[in-house]
Amino acid sequence: MSFVVAILFFLLPFAAFVLWRKRNPDGEPSTAVLIFAAVAVLAAVGFAAWYGLSRREAPGHYVAPHVQDGRIIPGHTEPVR
Repeated sequence: MSFVVAILFFLLPFAAFVLWRKRNPDGEPSTAVLIFAAVAVLAAVGFAAWYGLSRREAPGHYVAPHVQDGRIIPGHTEPVR
């Protein structure tokens, strides 16, 4: 389900552009639209930076997924010994 939502969020700006071009085939975007787009881009970059800097990984070292006794063991973090 989240994959479908991610695809829809990806396609949303393209759909908005197509809709705008159909309604204004000869026009250029107004200053308000350009300012709104710039604010939206800055907010997205700011949120991505905040999210990336606020995530904490569990202490220890990462063990990649592997097969053990015919079962797939998912990747996980093990404490440092």
